[in-house]
Amino acid sequence: MRNITDRVSNPFGMTPPCERFVPGYGDANADFHVVGDHPGVHGGADTGVPFSGTEAAERLQRALQEAGLLHSIGDEPAVERTFMSYLHSCVSTGEDGPSDADYVEMERYFDAELRAIAAHVLLPVGERATRHVLETFTAQAYRTEMDMDRLHGQELLGSGWLVMPIKDPDDWNDGDDERLVESLLELQSTDFRRESDLGRFLPGGESYHVR
Repeated sequence: MRNITDRVSNPFGMTPPCERFVPGYGDANADFHVVGDHPGVHGGADTGVPFSGTEAAERLQRALQEAGLLHSIGDEPAVERTFMSYLHSCVSTGEDGPSDADYVEMERYFDAELRAIAAHVLLPVGERATRHVLETFTAQAYRTEMDMDRLHGQELLGSGWLVMPIKDPDDWNDGDDERLVESLLELQSTDFRRESDLGRFLPGGESYHVR
C-alpha cells in the first residue's frame, strides 16, 4: 500500500500535546526512516525540521546525501525515499530535556507515524533511539550501555524491518561518515525490501507485494 500525499512536513497531521514541536519530515512513501531523540539533541527547534540547524545534524545530512537518501541538505532538505522524525518531537523548555514519563507519553505518536510510513529500513540515531528501536522492533534487548561504535552502520534484522543504527553525529570520529555511507550504499545494492510478489494469486496477473 502506498500513501497518497504530497505533504513533506507532518504528512499525517500529528498534534502532540505541547506548544512547540518538530514534526516528522520527508517522503510519506519512504524506504528509509531516520529516527532521532528529541529537538534538543538532534536539532530542529528553530527550523522545524528534524536533524537540521546544527553542525552535527548537517554532518548526518551530508552522509545521507552521499548515500542517495537526500537530494540536497539544509534547513529544508530535499528528501529521496527518506523520512525523519523523533521519539519525542516536543521542544523541551527545561534544561534537562524530556523525562522518562515524557517519552512514554509521546510513544504513541511516534509509533503511529512510524507504522503509517511503513519504511523498510529504520535508521535510529544515537543510543536512546537505537535502544528503543531494537527493543521495540527487533528481538534484541540491551540492559546495559550499548556499544554504538560497534553498532554504527551495522545491518540488523528486525520484526518486519531492517535496522541500521547510527552513532550520534556529535560523537563521530574520522571515518564514521564514510562507514555509514558505505553501509547504506551496500544495503541499497541488495534486496533490502525483502518483498514477495503474490500477484499470481490475483485475477489479471497484477503485482501484489508483501513483506
